[in-house]
Amino acid sequence: MIGTALDIITALWKSKDSDTKYELKEYRKKRSKSQNAYYWSLLGEVARVTGIHSARIHNENLRHLGLVFKVGGELVITFLPDTEEGEQTALESEELHLQPTSQVKEGKRCRLRAYKLLRGSSDFNTAEMSALVDLMVEEAKAQGIETMPPDELARIRQYEQQNEAHKHTSEG
Repeated sequence: MIGTALDIITALWKSKDSDTKYELKEYRKKRSKSQNAYYWSLLGEVARVTGIHSARIHNENLRHLGLVFKVGGELVITFLPDTEEGEQTALESEELHLQPTSQVKEGKRCRLRAYKLLRGSSDFNTAEMSALVDLMVEEAKAQGIETMPPDELARIRQYEQQNEAHKHTSEG
């Protein structure tokens, strides 16, 4: 069930089933499939035109947004060698999205730099994904790649919001 706290409490209070267990978590409106497809399409074109690996472009965009991954309200930090190779590894990773910090420490064999773990776009809500799409649109334009006109992108976003609102009213 998706609803307000009062809706959920009322539904659970009225329930006669005392053996069922429930998990309660905040509802976050997920990014849309069309936002995701448009982002990756533009990213692929920018990668092709520039010769820069798509993972690197994606990681640079995620760094620009700076949306950190937290566990129990705390940042997740990892350390990599404070070298050009360490930074290249972080920038070109497809599995992890890392952002360097100013924190460094001496390791057993080399100096280490702290990196914050960033959230991947698969976890983004529609507003966060819109910001990521906007970054990619600007980069594509800078490379002379044709992008969707702003009014068309706005129309699609409005359609998705209406579709999402209709979906929730029919679920409730």
